[in-house]
Amino acid sequence: MSKPKADDAAGANEQMEQEAQVESEVKNVTDSAEENVTEMPGEVQELTLEQALERLANAEEAAEKAKGDLLRVQAEMQNLRRRTEQDIEKAHKYGQEKFSTELLSVMDNLERALDAASQHDDEVVKAIYEGVDLTLKSFNDCFSKFAIESVDPLGEPFDPQLHQAMSMQDAPDAEPNTIISVMQKGYTLHGRVIRPAMVMVAKGKEPTPKIDGEV
Repeated sequence: MSKPKADDAAGANEQMEQEAQVESEVKNVTDSAEENVTEMPGEVQELTLEQALERLANAEEAAEKAKGDLLRVQAEMQNLRRRTEQDIEKAHKYGQEKFSTELLSVMDNLERALDAASQHDDEVVKAIYEGVDLTLKSFNDCFSKFAIESVDPLGEPFDPQLHQAMSMQDAPDAEPNTIISVMQKGYTLHGRVIRPAMVMVAKGKEPTPKIDGEV
């Protein structure tokens, strides 16, 4: 009857040995893990620092690029705003240029009618003259209100930007290149020429021909 007890004791010892071996293996694994955990923070910290520096450099580069893009966009927007303001200003100033040009022929006809009526002493013609004169003054006031100015350069030096020379004539009493006759007045709108003045210009003095033998 003692043999079974021995077998039980042997089995118990074997089980104890197995449990001890398992505990030893667990301890070894635990110790190894603890050692790895102790060594990892330095590696993780070093790796994180490298990544942080790399990310910081990338972020700085991206921020610099974004700053450049922002400055470029701001400059473009400022230029666009300036061009838009200029376009709006020009539209306000010169939007009525075509309409103003059409009115010039009306002004010319009124001036011709006034000039023709001034050459007659008839009472009826005088009444017409007064009516045309009043209408012409109203037109002049309207032109002044909208910055339409006449160019009547009689006696002034010829300016190709304001005047259109129809011909040149000898004029001993006038300075060369001076306007001696205005065939049609010109007009400007806010300083821009919408019709040049048609003029006649004085010629320059002809050089005196040299006689043979003169120095």
